[in-house]
Amino acid sequence: MLLLPITIEALIKIGLLIACLMGGTSYLVLVERWIAAWIQDRRGPCRAGIPLTKIRLWGLGQPIADGVKFIFKEEFTPAHVDKFLYFLAPVIILTAALSVFAVIPFGSVLPFDFAGVYDAVAQWAGAEPLPEYAPQPTRLVAAPGLDVGMIYVFAVGSIAVYGAILGGWSSNNKYSFFGGLRSSAQLISYELPLGLGILGVVLLSGSLRLDVIIGQQAGSGVWNVLLQPLGFLVFFVAAFAESGRLPFDLVEAEQELVAGYHTEYSGMKLMMYLVAEFLHMIAAAFLMVILFFGGWHLWGLTGSGEEVTWLEAILRIVVLLGKIMGVILFFMIARWSWPRFRFDQLMSLAWKVMLPLGLVNVVAVAAWVEYGDRLAGWVGVPETAAMAVCGWILLIACWLVVTVSIPSTYDNRPLRVPATRGGQREGAPTP
Repeated sequence: MLLLPITIEALIKIGLLIACLMGGTSYLVLVERWIAAWIQDRRGPCRAGIPLTKIRLWGLGQPIADGVKFIFKEEFTPAHVDKFLYFLAPVIILTAALSVFAVIPFGSVLPFDFAGVYDAVAQWAGAEPLPEYAPQPTRLVAAPGLDVGMIYVFAVGSIAVYGAILGGWSSNNKYSFFGGLRSSAQLISYELPLGLGILGVVLLSGSLRLDVIIGQQAGSGVWNVLLQPLGFLVFFVAAFAESGRLPFDLVEAEQELVAGYHTEYSGMKLMMYLVAEFLHMIAAAFLMVILFFGGWHLWGLTGSGEEVTWLEAILRIVVLLGKIMGVILFFMIARWSWPRFRFDQLMSLAWKVMLPLGLVNVVAVAAWVEYGDRLAGWVGVPETAAMAVCGWILLIACWLVVTVSIPSTYDNRPLRVPATRGGQREGAPTP
């Protein structure tokens, strides 16, 4: 009997979550177009307003106009594609992008007992009351209490690469195929440093649940970005690459590949790809804030306990979404400010820089978890302060090592080998 109100609560959360994500994504596109116009010193979207009127309303109707255009755009399917995989690919990538948010909290809790309200309504309607249960607040997450939350995020997020590679393969187009190969190489490579950046946080908090990680930072009053700056740097760079945003958008690279793996897509199928790209960025911003910036915690404004009033619950939601919006704005500014990497530089950064730095961070955090309290006691300073000092020293040391070991300039000129008599180049094998 208790399963029914739990199911209804989950369905309500899922509906609100999908509605907020899809609506928020459409207006984040508008925000990014405004930022692009501001950086490029031009006007952004400012004409589309309330439909069927002359009220422009600062261009806030532009997402509606774009959505209507996508809906009525011709659904053209090229004759040379593998139709089953061609239609399946955008569904896979959008489903994976949405499913990640099942374990990501949008706040802490609300002082609202949904099962108790359902029981009161059931008794008023003459139905059988619920069995005895302990009243509990409503957790602002679609799948609360999942002990393997981070593993779930990685498992579902990894499925997105299939949408990209299948889209490129099924299009039967060389541009799309190259884009699919780039996407599979890039996304798989950067999953390793991304996991290593998260592993340090998991070791320190002792849990894979995102709400527990937030609670650990709120309880100590110190965010993980202060304790593990090296881990944050590794996660930050890998998150940029995983979301396919500039300067790591070699997955698409419109200037060289027309549009990458979705060259042959149009209409709603193309919109599914574009929405999934923005959802990856939003998910990366959520994880960055939750893992390293304390989630909904803010000194002097939100507490660390689960017993909250309505005012504090709303403040926690506002603080969390405010931090996330700040990270998303940084994503957008970076897209229109930094040049793109070459693909060999992109892969070299993953395997030669980010992966070793991630391993160093994991080893350092594991050593601190085992011996940090003894070191702090021997020095005579609080454990969190000692860990923060050691973390920043480790970051500076790694930065110096990378700076010295990797050349700061590259000779990008094409290799020119002078020809000898008879047309044979020097150093070339003799036929």
